[in-house]
Amino acid sequence: MNISLVMSTARSAVIEIEDGGRYFTKKPYEIKLNGSVYGKTDRTITNLFNLKPETQYLAEIYDGEKVVGSIEFTTDYEYVTLDVRKFGAKGDGVTDDTHFIQAAIMACPKYGRVLIPAGTYRITSLFLKSNLRLELAEGAELKAFTDRSKFATMPPSIESYDEKDEYFLGTWEGNPLPMFAAIISGYQVKNVIIYGPGKINGNASKQDWWNNPKVMNIAFRPRLFHINHCKDVTLQGITVCNSPSWTLHPFFSKNLRFIGITINNPSDSPNTDGLDPESCKNIDILGVRFSLGDDCIAVKSGKIYMGSRFKKPSENIMIRQCLMEDGHGAVTLGSEIGGGVVNLTVQDCLFRNTDRGLRIKTRRGRGKDAILSNITFKNLTLDNVMTPLVVNAFYFCDPDGRTEYVQSREAYPVDERTPVLKKMLFENMECTNCHVAAAYFDCLPEQKMEELELKHVHISYADDAKTDVPAMSEGVAPCCKKGLFARNIHKLILEDVTIDGQEGEPMELIGVDTLIQK
Repeated sequence: MNISLVMSTARSAVIEIEDGGRYFTKKPYEIKLNGSVYGKTDRTITNLFNLKPETQYLAEIYDGEKVVGSIEFTTDYEYVTLDVRKFGAKGDGVTDDTHFIQAAIMACPKYGRVLIPAGTYRITSLFLKSNLRLELAEGAELKAFTDRSKFATMPPSIESYDEKDEYFLGTWEGNPLPMFAAIISGYQVKNVIIYGPGKINGNASKQDWWNNPKVMNIAFRPRLFHINHCKDVTLQGITVCNSPSWTLHPFFSKNLRFIGITINNPSDSPNTDGLDPESCKNIDILGVRFSLGDDCIAVKSGKIYMGSRFKKPSENIMIRQCLMEDGHGAVTLGSEIGGGVVNLTVQDCLFRNTDRGLRIKTRRGRGKDAILSNITFKNLTLDNVMTPLVVNAFYFCDPDGRTEYVQSREAYPVDERTPVLKKMLFENMECTNCHVAAAYFDCLPEQKMEELELKHVHISYADDAKTDVPAMSEGVAPCCKKGLFARNIHKLILEDVTIDGQEGEPMELIGVDTLIQK
């Protein structure tokens, strides 16, 4: 068994226990730090809190009386701690503590720490600054107000003085539109870490933010966490819940880490995606637990205006050792992918009770820059996932989504509106208790997917498999146990693919130019 250090701050660390488990370790272990018992863990990605700055630690992992792994590390330097209570924050669950906490953030020097101790702190929006370490201690909760009049409106775009550029602030579902400031907001900041065992509670409900969720009321709903043109930002250990809309939304940012956090929204909450990187680069998503009302992870890059203007894909994304449950899709690409998605890997994850495992949503009109390339899923366990694999090039979003142009299965001319699907690999996937369809790949006839490879993929159906629609587009009938459906793929490679319990033919292939079975 291998033990590795994922990250450390002055007050926390993350270790990875590699015993072959996916999100959960294969058995519980005891942790000792410098010879003293720290606690127990059953997570492959394990957070360590309440550490001291500039201190060397030996972390030992015990299986009973036996040491099965260890690692040494030294915590970072810390200059000062600014306790928000000393700035006037009450943490009584009633007082508006926004300004007191914001004062501590703005006063914090480089290598300093802003500490939010145990208590419930009512806030509207907090704005981050560069070189910030923000700790939410055990029992600390930032609980948002829901009164729209308390939130700033972020305008969608502001023209530069020389009229050559635009500054984008507000965004909604891939377009520049007015948006309320997020509960935690960052604009052009760098070197920020938010960490600890505490909680950020968006406090949304059907009496406020989730009422008429698609209707703009002054501005569109805020995110729980939104960063714009930021870099070197990390979230570690915290729990976030009850988001007004998308929960974590990094936008045109890079070098991001989301490690060992928990995202929890009600299963019937509208559009509360867990983590939606939009036109972002270099992202690590490790040991995150998702349970929510929409897609767990939805990778985006804007609709056609943003995609064609900036040509900024979401790229170099690693999703590993995560648990996705009770969402529409475990990992979704789109539908707002006007700038494309390049080099995305999902591995060593556990999906359970989601509608779909992989979910690609695109359509005519996303544009020629909406290129999906080098998408890899491997070493995954799926349980009670309705349809494990879905690629849908006819997704009926937007006002024109049900028009003949978007929905027709006849070939249209390839032009600047036509999206592109390149190479995808699905390897070492065990899918049990599935429903509806094993896999559903419905691609454009005029722009076929270049290559799709399924390798060591084993799918079996639940005894009481349910009927439903495998992909959200016109002309797709409800089905159950239909095996693998693939349409309009240049090269389809199948190696050790088994589908157990299906009725009828295990595969239905239409418009597949080359089929290679190994």
